Amino acid sequence: MPQTHRRLSQRSMAFVLAGGRGSRLRELTDRRVKPAVYFGGKARIIDFALSNAMNSGIRKIAVATQYKAHSLIRHCQRGWSFFRAERNEFLDILPASQRVSESMWYRGTADAVTQNIDIVDGYDVDYVVILAGDHIYKMDYELMLQQHVDSGADVTVGCLTVPRMEAVAFGVMHVDEDGRITSFLEKPKDPPSIPGQPDKALASMGIYVFSWKYLRELLSRDAENDESSHDFGTDLIPDIVRNGKAIAHRFDDSCVRAEGREAYWRDVGTVDAFWQANIDLTNFDPELNLWDRDWPIWTYSESAPPAKFIHDEKDRRGSAVSSMVSGGCIISGTEVRNSLLFTQVHTNSYSVLDHTVVLPYVTVARHARLKNAVIDAGVTIPEGLVVGEDPEEDAKFFRVSEGGVTLITQAMLDTRAASL
Repeated sequence: MPQTHRRLSQRSMAFVLAGGRGSRLRELTDRRVKPAVYFGGKARIIDFALSNAMNSGIRKIAVATQYKAHSLIRHCQRGWSFFRAERNEFLDILPASQRVSESMWYRGTADAVTQNIDIVDGYDVDYVVILAGDHIYKMDYELMLQQHVDSGADVTVGCLTVPRMEAVAFGVMHVDEDGRITSFLEKPKDPPSIPGQPDKALASMGIYVFSWKYLRELLSRDAENDESSHDFGTDLIPDIVRNGKAIAHRFDDSCVRAEGREAYWRDVGTVDAFWQANIDLTNFDPELNLWDRDWPIWTYSESAPPAKFIHDEKDRRGSAVSSMVSGGCIISGTEVRNSLLFTQVHTNSYSVLDHTVVLPYVTVARHARLKNAVIDAGVTIPEGLVVGEDPEEDAKFFRVSEGGVTLITQAMLDTRAASL
């Protein structure tokens, strides 16, 4: 079949940047990189970028890893091993491996691609979609690829409208009436507003589409520039805005959502945002539809029995209301309200979980009361622990966020136990 008759997604690869720690998630990223953090009851954050690529028809994917990558690599091996090389599809994991220099890890987002130029050459693709691996959203990349080709852009930048002062954490752009980016500022302290919308700004999603031929030349020049930080948002995109043709692609134009719904995109990069996005899934009609069979979120599905609820006595009733409870959970005489429980969570009698996100393989002992909390994976909550009722007391041993969410890890509990 002639190359030009194939869908653009079939002529493209996705390069997922998944090496950042995500330090604002505090102790949740002490043992794992941010894209490997659990989300939504059974998935990991990176599953959204990977699922978007696959659902868009992109079957050539590379994942660049660096910081504490074992959990992420293991997840990709277990959950994304269904690609078949004989069908010319694959997911490759590209750890920072000193391929260019024995003393050089990935120096920036662009350098992560530069150090793997020979590998991308071997994919034999026309276009590269650069993706951040740490956001929650659904998007059809085929539509963005089509705009890139139709506009004749050197780069197409995915963007979304955000409150102006929230844009301090993003790359912010000005566009003309044709969608051409006229200026690009990386994480400005005073973000410029959208003309006619003084309280809004146009922020980069960290999604870029290039032709591989153009990007390859750009990366080779950047690698020779000692003054560059070798980053897409800081160096490459501003350079293209000044000297080439950069086009903005509005997330609204390719967001996958039900008719009449707002476009859903979340950066779950803080404990508060992570807690809120998970708790929102327990709403009657959540904004993020994980039940959509037309655009599923693929992940590693651990073999586990159905959730079980036992005991039916006063103050000792295994129940869950407005909650999500994953496979392998045993709710033994515990009251669960507005909470999200991941796989293999076991709770015991007379305990209460209220607006709590519980990651996999947690055990909650008797008489515990947990409210507005995030419990890290593998934690054993001791008998009688009360969290979420006295922030000052909680802060003595646990991480209490600005929004009043308490993060609990096993190391924190061990420190508490040693002091008692």
